[in-house]
Amino acid sequence: MSHHHPSTYEVHADKLDPRSHRYRETVRITVIGAIIDALLGVAKIFVGFVAQSQALIADGIHSFSDLATDAIVLYAAKHAHQEADEEHPYGHGRFETVATVALGIALMGVALGISLNALMRLFEPEQLPTPGIWALIIAAISILSKEAIYQYTMRVADKFNSNMLRANAWHSRTDAISSVIVLAGVAGSMAGLWYLDAVAAVGVGLMVAKIGWDLAFSSIRELVDSSIEPERVEAIRTAILSVDGVKSLHILRTRRMAGEALVDVHIQVEPRISVSEGHFVSETVRAKIIKEIEEVADVMVHIDPEDDEIVPLNTQLPMRGEIIRQLKGQWSNIAAAEKITNTMLHYLDGAVEVDITLPLSVLSEVAGKTPESVRQELQTEFDGVAEKLDIISVIRLLFV
Repeated sequence: MSHHHPSTYEVHADKLDPRSHRYRETVRITVIGAIIDALLGVAKIFVGFVAQSQALIADGIHSFSDLATDAIVLYAAKHAHQEADEEHPYGHGRFETVATVALGIALMGVALGISLNALMRLFEPEQLPTPGIWALIIAAISILSKEAIYQYTMRVADKFNSNMLRANAWHSRTDAISSVIVLAGVAGSMAGLWYLDAVAAVGVGLMVAKIGWDLAFSSIRELVDSSIEPERVEAIRTAILSVDGVKSLHILRTRRMAGEALVDVHIQVEPRISVSEGHFVSETVRAKIIKEIEEVADVMVHIDPEDDEIVPLNTQLPMRGEIIRQLKGQWSNIAAAEKITNTMLHYLDGAVEVDITLPLSVLSEVAGKTPESVRQELQTEFDGVAEKLDIISVIRLLFV
């Protein structure tokens, strides 16, 4: 038995208030960071030209790269609140993913240009001017401000358990680290080590390249539906197995979409429970995963009465209408069969088990016989029916 569950965006509706608060906080901290990135980028590039520091100019470009990731965060936060439509029934999250791949490639191109320019200047020492004191001051300001943004963003990320904000916070910290490199390069150049500024620019270029590579590679993994981290998969597995009614699970599949996780799982339940109980167990599994695993936005649960990776598939068996027709053809000469009130079929182990419900009064209708002897005689008759039909493994009689 399998059934449809609400889409990612229907799940979002269940969490409207907390997600709205999270959205506002995400936008606020990201906009603050973007303003600081813009101011630092302009200041670094301007002072880099005035103070004649190639490393500081490169670091300014790095600050502007933070603006790009800030834009991605805002884009993701906005689209997380948009409902799916007819053209995009699974939502719009993959637009962010494609944009991130493009951004990563662009960053790697910028990094290549920065590094090549600095390397060319290393081979032309006469074109390596000595940076001034303002380059040193701006680099120090950048370190302090970017570390402050990192700490602030991480507090918000921890508050909402947001991996997206954690990633953006670390991106801010890489800018602080690159400014440390610049600080060392500028100080070295001012001390007479003329090559340190260009070497620092190469270091910043390599850092930008790594950021670009990480962004592009993680997004490409998302586009090809790579699984989420093993420890998170294990947490999902533990949550599922803790639900009462779940015997085991298999075919646990996960993937990411714009920072959120989607889960597909097959769970095995007792084979003869009702459809409604199986549905209740599956809904409980779905709700528990979404509640306990923060990044999970949607779960598709498939109910199995047995492990379909091991037992024979039942797809070759006939549907209910055909089975009932064959059964009636075989038990037409059994008088009690006319009083059957319910017939339940269990497709298990490559065959069909049949549960027949009869009125309790049937057991007392035969004069001179005890109810138990009547029950045994009826069971024998229906056992004969099961023997004649290869697809039937057993017929059980229930009296109510």
